[in-house]
Amino acid sequence: MLFGLFFGAGNLIFPLILGASAGTNLPAALVGLLITAVGIPLLGIVSIGISRSEGLLDLSGRVSTPFRYLFTCALYLTIGPLFAIPRCAATSFTIGVQPLVGDNATIAQLIFSTLFFAAVLFFALRPSKILDSVGKFLNPAFLIFLGIMLVTALVKPVNAISDVAPTGTYESGAFFAGFLQGYDTLDALASLAFGIIVIQTIRQLGVKEPAAVAGNTVKAGAVSMGLMAVIYAATALVGAKCCGLYMDRLSDADFTGGDAFAIIARHYFGQGGSLLLAATVTLCCMKTAIGLVVSCSETFGEMFPNKLRYWQWAVLFTGASFLISNVGLSKIIELSGPVLYFLYPLAIALILVGILGSLFGHSRILYQWTILLTLVAALLELARVLKGPFMPIVDWASSWLPLYSYGLGWVVPAILGIIIGLLLSRLEPKEQDGSTP
Repeated sequence: MLFGLFFGAGNLIFPLILGASAGTNLPAALVGLLITAVGIPLLGIVSIGISRSEGLLDLSGRVSTPFRYLFTCALYLTIGPLFAIPRCAATSFTIGVQPLVGDNATIAQLIFSTLFFAAVLFFALRPSKILDSVGKFLNPAFLIFLGIMLVTALVKPVNAISDVAPTGTYESGAFFAGFLQGYDTLDALASLAFGIIVIQTIRQLGVKEPAAVAGNTVKAGAVSMGLMAVIYAATALVGAKCCGLYMDRLSDADFTGGDAFAIIARHYFGQGGSLLLAATVTLCCMKTAIGLVVSCSETFGEMFPNKLRYWQWAVLFTGASFLISNVGLSKIIELSGPVLYFLYPLAIALILVGILGSLFGHSRILYQWTILLTLVAALLELARVLKGPFMPIVDWASSWLPLYSYGLGWVVPAILGIIIGLLLSRLEPKEQDGSTP
């Protein structure tokens, strides 16, 4: 179930483009991708588990009450109705349906989005059945479809990886480019968001003791992330071994991994390949959208009790996602970039202190100093992505902040915050545990 929730639109399209862009530098790029798209999400699940948190709302509350609400709202809206859920429908249409209907597809997209979100809402209104609907049915069907495509492309490659020269940022900084590409999958953010679903599902299976719940959460994370790593590697290899089919379009701003998948499917399977791809992507994205609607609705219901009931939140988020999905895949990806560069450093820092906090009594001051310094660096990262009027700030930060030019300017401030927090936590009364107020 956890793998099915995680593996969605971004997990298909971004590794494919990474493979084509990295070429001979694929090993370094893939290592960077696996850190942010597999390693950190696994740590996120581990952090929820070993910190005995009920979910992101509980974990973020260890920083402060305002941060608890602001960060949780921002994260869930990002992986929910603003970007991730609409991207699921837009990716499904762009890859699976648009090649069948041509460029004049406005009406077709509207019809597809309506059917897609009707199905998502049907399953989301039955959250107690999510283990069966996602784990036992949609996920195995998706893996069968995807497996057929990947194995065929790997067995009969279009070109050798040694013939593909790296392009863009992958020429001289493949590791860092792959690391940042992992942001686009949204998996680290999703690991914090899906924690509440995993914990509730484990309890539904009869596991009640806190230590056992934590242990099973970590085990589920290890299995699902291991499978994700295998598929990421295979998809990236396919991207590199088939890039001869679309190399001349990689520099096109509107060209996405979804377009590449459609080209590969038609090359190997003809018109039948488009139908196979449509089924693969739609199943893949639908199961993730279901999980996101469920987690967003349950979390907002917990944050704002007596405002809306669960089913009302589910209808609201599904409706908003339906509207946004029709702006198109490339536009959704473009708009999500700045938000991710701001949220990801905060999410990674929270994950790390959630794990370290278990060794130091979850001291509130450890959480606060780490998040405070990371927040300052995240704002600088946001300025770097937006550029324009912020260029004086970008030039200033580039002159003194390590790794800033690589998009990792938050790393040193986060480490410094952890060190300061650990030192100051020794001065706190031992009975303070930083639990959620």
